[in-house]
Amino acid sequence: MKITTILVALLGVFLLLVLGGAFFTVRETDTVILTQFGGTVGDPVTEPGLYWKTPFVQEVNRLEKRVLEFDGAANEIPTKDKMFIEVDTFARWRIADPLKFFKALTNERSAQSRLEDIIGSEVRAAVASHELIEVIRSDKNRVMRVEVQGQRASALPQAKRGRLELEKDILAAASPKLVPNGIELLDVRIKRVNYNARVLTGIYQRMISERQQMAQRYRSEGEGEAARILGRKERDLREVESIAYKQVQQTRGEADAEATRIYAEAYNKTAEAREFYGFVKTLETWRSSLGASTNLVLSTDSDLFRLLRSSGR
Repeated sequence: MKITTILVALLGVFLLLVLGGAFFTVRETDTVILTQFGGTVGDPVTEPGLYWKTPFVQEVNRLEKRVLEFDGAANEIPTKDKMFIEVDTFARWRIADPLKFFKALTNERSAQSRLEDIIGSEVRAAVASHELIEVIRSDKNRVMRVEVQGQRASALPQAKRGRLELEKDILAAASPKLVPNGIELLDVRIKRVNYNARVLTGIYQRMISERQQMAQRYRSEGEGEAARILGRKERDLREVESIAYKQVQQTRGEADAEATRIYAEAYNKTAEAREFYGFVKTLETWRSSLGASTNLVLSTDSDLFRLLRSSGR
């Protein structure tokens, strides 16, 4: 009877402890902080396993070990050049000091609110201190160089730093402000940038201007290439004509030399050949000299007079 009573009493105590929450487990993804009457008790429990706490008095508060996300609300912010844009950001963070985090913020909801205040403030400061092109261009090296024949043809907007540099600035400025809250800010990114309806017209005009400058560059390059092709054509044509003229003159010279040689050989063969040659040359001279209305004065001993007189008989 006594043993049964003892067993029942022990069972009752055990059930009381279990029902009172004397035991708790810690998962691999959790950090547990015990509180008693509103104050923390001991160090945070980070190792997974089964643990003991004072029932009915101490409470278990669980914090996330894993990397957490922050997705901020989109805010309308003016840039340095007075362009209103809607900037949507997100970040990654984790609880670096659980005890400090719990004392400062208690839970993730308060942490999200704190992140919204600090990151939102730094985003507004960064955007307001830079021109629109710095926020839009992801990288300062992403520029469009318009050149025609090696010379700069236009001055398109060029980002001096770029959005990646702005994100680094935001991260560097916001991280120290979150350390007292036990938060480690891992990364900050601008998720989306929307243009305000009031500045869309200006943005479209800038885009049109850039495309027109690109088209002008291509047209100029095409005209330059066409001029080079025409220049090469004219040069080649003159070269061909020069070679052809040289060959013509050379052929004519050779023909004249050959004709002279033939005439000389014919002239030197016999007296009849010399007389016939003289007769032919006289006729050629007559043909080239006399016309329908030519008045000609000849001596009686000239060959031409003798031929005319002979033809008259």
